[in-house]
Amino acid sequence: MKQIDIDDELYQYIASNTQSIGESASTILRRLLNMSGEKQLTADVEITQNQQITTTSAPSTAPELKHAVAEAEVPKTVTPVKQKNANVFNVLNKEELAMQKGVVGRFLFILSAFYRTHKSDFSAVLDIKGRDRVYFATSKEDLVNSGSSMNPKNITDSEYWVMTNSNTTRKKMMLHEVALCLGYSAEQAEKIRDYL
Repeated sequence: MKQIDIDDELYQYIASNTQSIGESASTILRRLLNMSGEKQLTADVEITQNQQITTTSAPSTAPELKHAVAEAEVPKTVTPVKQKNANVFNVLNKEELAMQKGVVGRFLFILSAFYRTHKSDFSAVLDIKGRDRVYFATSKEDLVNSGSSMNPKNITDSEYWVMTNSNTTRKKMMLHEVALCLGYSAEQAEKIRDYL
């Protein structure tokens, strides 16, 4: 196995070229190198958190990888690459989280990470409700009809909507409850809550 150290700009470029959730670094690099699925790259590439590319390949592919990545223009956003385990901590990227606009942006970003990680179980959040308010629904209309001043927002890339007209403490509580209902420990739920 070989390791290639890359600088932050190149790491961000590779990560930002993710076109679909869960796309692997190998797939991203194949696309950047204009290689079709039939001409498989002989490298199995993984981008790690410390910004290294780990590759198992014949030596001839390494210069091609370096050349393609070195000539790339660097975009400003970073998107997480393929995750190995169904755990929201593998999906949440603290740098990208910090780039979100305000508390509502971070709130929606974290909920989107939960959805991507737990698509089949995410419907459990529909049971999370306040004393007088519905927090989650499968349509904007359901939230609007459940109370006044809901300010419903879509959880990115999902059919779920969330009420966002609440204070930060309430949003933290909602994240905590989401984590618990999706099977996270109380300690993990507190850690997720503190991301907000």
